[in-house]
Amino acid sequence: MLLPSEIESKLLIPAVRAILSKELVIEKGLKEEEVARLLGITQAAVSNYLRGTRGDNELIAKLLSLSEIMSMIKEIRDDLSTNRAYSAKTLSKFIALCNYMRYSLIICDAHHSLERNIDEKVCEQCKVTLTGTKQ
Repeated sequence: MLLPSEIESKLLIPAVRAILSKELVIEKGLKEEEVARLLGITQAAVSNYLRGTRGDNELIAKLLSLSEIMSMIKEIRDDLSTNRAYSAKTLSKFIALCNYMRYSLIICDAHHSLERNIDEKVCEQCKVTLTGTKQ
């Protein structure tokens, strides 16, 4: 059974990086090398994100369709393209995005795509823990 942090690192963060890469290159006109520096990844990773060969394309499509997620990603994009670096404000927005994906249970969909046979009792307890409410 994967922990929420593992799901974030394996699926959610790469999906967000893919979207940010495309947004920064296409919408803001930054070069792949600069995007790589801003995101703390290699230029090759940015190139793969842009071509769609890195990151879960189904999850990326889902995130692109969610207005709240895209609003948060665009704020991060704007901060990165303006400041050309991660600031404390930008980092807090990225953390808020990850927390939102946990609280809104988007992380659960990602988890089920990795592990299909999750014990439903464990799944329900995890949801209670993530949201702080009983289901």
